[in-house]
Amino acid sequence: MDHLEELKEFARLHAQGQGMTAEHATRVLARITNDTTGDPDSWAQVWTAEGRAAAARDDLLDACRHYALARFPYHGDADRQRAQRLCVDTFDQWRRDQDGVERLEFKDTDGTGGTVACWAAGLDRSRPLLVVMGGIVSVKEQWAPLLPLLRKLGFAAVVAELPGVGENTVTYGPDSWRTLSFLLDQLADRARVSDTSMLALSFSGHLALRAAADDPRIRRVLTVGAPVADFFTDEAWWPRVPGITTDTLRRLTGSEDLAELRHRLAGFALTPEQLRQVRIPVRYVASSRDEIIPDTDQTLLRRTLDDVKFKTFDDVHGSPAHLAAMRRWLFSQLLWLRFARRGTRSASRSGGR
Repeated sequence: MDHLEELKEFARLHAQGQGMTAEHATRVLARITNDTTGDPDSWAQVWTAEGRAAAARDDLLDACRHYALARFPYHGDADRQRAQRLCVDTFDQWRRDQDGVERLEFKDTDGTGGTVACWAAGLDRSRPLLVVMGGIVSVKEQWAPLLPLLRKLGFAAVVAELPGVGENTVTYGPDSWRTLSFLLDQLADRARVSDTSMLALSFSGHLALRAAADDPRIRRVLTVGAPVADFFTDEAWWPRVPGITTDTLRRLTGSEDLAELRHRLAGFALTPEQLRQVRIPVRYVASSRDEIIPDTDQTLLRRTLDDVKFKTFDDVHGSPAHLAAMRRWLFSQLLWLRFARRGTRSASRSGGR
C-alpha cells in the first residue's frame, strides 16, 4: 500500500473515532490527491480547509477534529505544523467560553528539559486526579472535550499528550513513563494525586503500566490497545506493523532508520518482574483484529497482573467502530473502581454496618 492510501485508510478510522460520519470523511478524502507541502489538494491543506470552514460557522470542536487530521500522523512539515497550531489555538478559543477549563504548562527541568502542555478542569486538592493521555498519533485536543463531564463526575481531570506528540516536547524513550510521575509532582498542590486514575490509551497505556510499577500514587489504570512487551521485541510480528506506525515511532524516538528504531524499542519492553509490581486494578480494551498490538501482550498481562479485566471488540486497533460501547465500558469501570468498590471495601471493614 502506498503512503497516501495508507494515510487515507487510517484517517477513516481516526475520523470515526472522533465522531465524524463515514460519509463526510469519504467526501474529504476523495478531494485529496497527494501529500505534498503547499499543494491545495494535499493531505494537510484539504483537511485544514475543512477545519477553517467549521471554525467559520463557529463549530470550534469540529474545526479541531479536522485540524487534528490535517497534522496526522505527526506535524513533520510546514502545513502540518500550521494545522497543529490551529488545533491548539482553536481549542483554546473554545475552552475560554467553558466553565473552568484551563491550560497548564510544565517545564521538565529535572528530566529532558522538554515542555508538557495540558488542558485541565476541576482542579482542587480535595478531588482525586484523573490523567487522560492518547497514543502516538492523537493530540490532547481530541480528548479534552471530555473535561466538563469528568469534572461533573468528581475528578480533577488533566488531558495531556504522549512524549513527542503535539505540544509535548519531551523525547519519547524507555524512561518516558517518568513524565507521568513528573505530572503528578506538578499537580500535587492542585489535586489529590495520592488517588490517581490513568485513562491512558494505546502507547500511553504502556507508560501508565510502567509508572504504576514504581509510583504508588497511581491507583488504577484503564487502557485501550496498549503495547506491553512483544510489540517491542517480536521479530515475527514486526513485518505486520503498519508503515504509518513505524514511521511515527521513528520520528518520536529520533531514530534514523528502521534498524535503529528496532534497537531503541527493545528497551521499552516491560518485564514480568516489573508487571508483578503493578498491584492495582488494570482494565484493558482489546481489539480482536488489532493490526498493531500482538495478542501475546494480553497473555502476558493475564499471567502477571493480580487484578486485570479485558473487554474485547471485533475491531482493529483502538476499536474505532465501537467508540460508544468502549467509552461506556471504560467509564463504568472507572467509576466502579473509584467509588462503588471503595464503598464496598469500607462496608466490609466496618462489618457491613
